[in-house]
Amino acid sequence: MKTWRQAPIPSLPGKSGKIRLWDSASQDMAELPEAPQQSLYVCGITPYDATHLGHAATYVAFDLLNRVWRDAGSTVVYVQNTTDVDDPLLERADATGVDWRTLAKQQIELFQTDMEALNVLAPDHYIGAVESIPWIVPEVERLLEDGLAYQLAGAEGEPDGDVYYDVTEATRRADSPEAWRLGTVSHMTVAEMIEVFGERGGDPERPGKHSPLDPILWREARLGEPHWDGGNLGRGRPGWHIECTVIAQRFLPAPFTVQGGGSDLAFPHHEMGAGHAWSLHHVPLAEHFAHTGMVGLNGQKMSKSLGNLVLVSRLRAAGEEPQAIRLAILANHYRSDWEWTAELFASSKARLARWREAVPQAPRGSAELLLTEIREALADDLDAPRALAAVDKWADDAVAARAGEAADGELVAAAVDALLGVRL
Repeated sequence: MKTWRQAPIPSLPGKSGKIRLWDSASQDMAELPEAPQQSLYVCGITPYDATHLGHAATYVAFDLLNRVWRDAGSTVVYVQNTTDVDDPLLERADATGVDWRTLAKQQIELFQTDMEALNVLAPDHYIGAVESIPWIVPEVERLLEDGLAYQLAGAEGEPDGDVYYDVTEATRRADSPEAWRLGTVSHMTVAEMIEVFGERGGDPERPGKHSPLDPILWREARLGEPHWDGGNLGRGRPGWHIECTVIAQRFLPAPFTVQGGGSDLAFPHHEMGAGHAWSLHHVPLAEHFAHTGMVGLNGQKMSKSLGNLVLVSRLRAAGEEPQAIRLAILANHYRSDWEWTAELFASSKARLARWREAVPQAPRGSAELLLTEIREALADDLDAPRALAAVDKWADDAVAARAGEAADGELVAAAVDALLGVRL
């Protein structure tokens, strides 16, 4: 599947140093070693209603990591998926009378247009669930052969043949400190997992499962649903978690450097994905897991299920500048939960105008210190608010000095673009 257009990144003097990043799995700050190549997987959208600010905040956050790695001299291999067949997509297509393939195509194109407008660097590989089915089927077959998955005898009205991952057996087989065990990524108790599993794509109450927390690997074809050849599995379609695991292990090293996504993906999505990876190849899925906070509106988490969405495309259609939207996102630390408000957006638009006013008045010698401060802030757990505060101070000083020359303006604009992704 095609990705969006890659904007050029301005080159800067010097380079970033080591990056410290909060690792959700180890629950500690991790120092990412400098390396010629880094690898990143960020879970993509289910394309039935793109792109709300919760999505945008996640992709902007990991865009910062991508940019800092590149500034440190590393080559970055970045993979993102899109779950272009899944229950929510099929339900929306049915409700709106639009073919599910048409709906997915429209929403993927809209999402990619939003990402391009927000100056998010394009992934090297943008992979859909449908195109990954030929890679997924043999991996599910392998889990069945190894006794780490089972076919569920259907209850009344349900077909026989749905395949589930056996989390109890996978955990029982953990035979080394680095082996996956249930809870390795999320650190949730079983009771906590069961409580949210159903809300996040699971089916804990389905009769016949070995454990309420077993996730589906292959869904046997139902009447009226899209389905594909599953080899020995029969016709059907893949589960959500195995999709990302197989895509990541196909295009990235094992383990890859950072698995990213929203905090609501830590369980079950990243938890189960890590389990699948270990069961298939006896290596961790990723060296580090990083998660973004939730974005709220009017006191509630912004989500498709609640319908309280602020869509990037609607803001753009209303004439709002994408650079101001990006600045509003960057005003909040990526790990924090925050709310979208009119006041936040207004202050971000004022901040953008102030920076642009200051660039033509950049005093000679002011850019080098600012570049260092931005690099230090982002290397410290992607602290964008601290980086923005440094640019604010620089802008205030530049305007107050009224130097009347743009001696360092070009370098400041390049630094803000290359590291923060904001075009001045």
